[in-house]
Amino acid sequence: MNELIGSVWLGMIFDENDHSYFVQKNGITFLLAKEEGQREIGDMVEGFAYQNQKQQNVFTTTLPSVRKDHQEFAEVIASRKDLGVFVDIGLKDKEIVVSLDELPEMRNLWPKKGDQLLVSLKVDEKDRLWATIADDVEFLAMSHAGTAEEMHNKNVTGIVYRLKLVGTFFITDEKHIGFIHPSERFEEPRLGERVTGRVIGVRPDGVINVSLKPRSHEVISSDAQMILTFLERSEEGKINFSDKSTPEEIQTTFAISKGQFKRALGSLMKARMITQEDGWTILVKK
Repeated sequence: MNELIGSVWLGMIFDENDHSYFVQKNGITFLLAKEEGQREIGDMVEGFAYQNQKQQNVFTTTLPSVRKDHQEFAEVIASRKDLGVFVDIGLKDKEIVVSLDELPEMRNLWPKKGDQLLVSLKVDEKDRLWATIADDVEFLAMSHAGTAEEMHNKNVTGIVYRLKLVGTFFITDEKHIGFIHPSERFEEPRLGERVTGRVIGVRPDGVINVSLKPRSHEVISSDAQMILTFLERSEEGKINFSDKSTPEEIQTTFAISKGQFKRALGSLMKARMITQEDGWTILVKK
């Protein structure tokens, strides 16, 4: 029984009822739903075997992408604190559990509904089917190295697959291994979470260092963004305003107070996006 569960094999139909065909292999009987197609007694059929929620032996010709010998990303659909998380591998009457033994000790770092885990299947000594998370070697095998020239400051998105004290590892949509140092995030991502960050470096082994913190211009205030827009639309990248301008001039042009204007200029100067000279505010060219 153990070698049949979670595997694809060829079996023979030896009987039927109104709803199912009976498929036999090694003396063990499995149910094949007639809605999957018309068959005849004596036909040989290839399919995937498992036990459904009712503990019935089921055989399906619709092969799931996740099997004992094949891994694929599966969506998390639920969790149970005493068991683990449930993933959907495409079986209509069965969700597969990833054991809590494979999950982070901190519950808040467990995958949530909608997260993705790269899993394959395994069967225990009681013929129970489990999903097991791919290890680091498997992620490295499916990845390719990044290069500094093409990736610096590029936005990348991917799925977190390993949480460690030194930082977070994820695999990008382009199949690069990404690393997020704790100093480059505001909070630790969950296992299986989809994250987006920017490349801040590439290691000699091709692993890309990524920051989840926004670029300086992405955290400026709306007032600062408005001033940037004025500068970008000006002919020479400068405007005849500075922190010495009068409140009336500022209010007339920008519709904000002088205090707001000075704070906005301060944030832009701190981000090295502008300079001031002789009463002018000047956009820094990059």
